Amino acid sequence: MTVVLSYSAKQEIDAWVTKYPPEQKQSAVLYALQIVQKENGGWLTEPLMNAVAAYLGMPPIAVYEVASFYSMFELKPVGRHKVSVCTNISCMLKNADELIQHLQDKWGINPGETSKDGRFTLKEVECIAACGGAPAIQIDRIYYENVTKEKLDQLLAELE
Repeated sequence: MTVVLSYSAKQEIDAWVTKYPPEQKQSAVLYALQIVQKENGGWLTEPLMNAVAAYLGMPPIAVYEVASFYSMFELKPVGRHKVSVCTNISCMLKNADELIQHLQDKWGINPGETSKDGRFTLKEVECIAACGGAPAIQIDRIYYENVTKEKLDQLLAELE
């Protein structure tokens, strides 16, 4: 299946490509993947990754490696809101495991799964660079530190 990038996606990608020397346009791969993932409802398909590879003149495997390495990319459908809980040492010492268990109990899902109503996807991530404010979480693209179960419930209630 061949996928063609949207005109809008190409324009956004081109804006990033201009920030690099012409022979290094593949350096825009992170931004290109973010752009097409957003357009596709929050996840990347293999045909979309192939389209990015073709557009940037890269081998598809190089794009797959980037998409599978970074926790910001999803390779399967996700809920409207992605809740990522840091599970690195600082966060775990500050009870991140309790936050994960709280969400598992609340939504009846495990990390990597999406709630039945399609609203939330729960992820464990290795590090979100907020050790001083552990435990830390990310909801969609916003980071929160010193999160308690009560604060987490309040943040989730504020979402549509």
